[in-house]
Amino acid sequence: MTTTRPAHAVMVLVSRRARPGHEAALEATWARLSEVAATFPGYVGGQLIRPGDSGADGDERLFHMLFAFDNPAHLRAWQASPARLLGLQALEPHVEGHAVVRELSGLDHWFTPSATTPATPPPRWKVAVVTWLGIYPTVLFLFLAVAPWLDAWPLPLRTAVITCLVVVLMTWLVAPTLTRWLRPWLHARPTAT
Repeated sequence: MTTTRPAHAVMVLVSRRARPGHEAALEATWARLSEVAATFPGYVGGQLIRPGDSGADGDERLFHMLFAFDNPAHLRAWQASPARLLGLQALEPHVEGHAVVRELSGLDHWFTPSATTPATPPPRWKVAVVTWLGIYPTVLFLFLAVAPWLDAWPLPLRTAVITCLVVVLMTWLVAPTLTRWLRPWLHARPTAT
């Protein structure tokens, strides 16, 4: 009898540089591509990270497109689809250079090294510490500031709102800020003794 490991959510981060003056067209094309991806089984969500949103790139035309699926098989089905190929062809007139594609899982996208940091990812225990340092105050703040307004709502709905706000705050504010502040510690090389 063979057993298989349970599937896990996966994300693909695609980095593309917009042609000068094509930034708005790139965004509109990505939005259409994301709408098509949403019709595929297992699609969890997508996000367009505009130049400057990540705070680390310094390239005013570098966009990052994130697609998330609930398991690798659903991601592969999307990647092999004619609909995705048509979307990529529609994107091509608005970009220059080659795509940089990274497959991520879990919280990896918050801790992916930039061009100015070492290529070695931080140890898992450091990722766990930084993740907790971001999630704890974020959840505490939301329970103090938002939860009282939701007291009359059913528990599943309250939980959905709070967790959605945690994800939004962690993705666009807390995690990028913490990883920028703690980058020297996250990517510190062990000292020889």
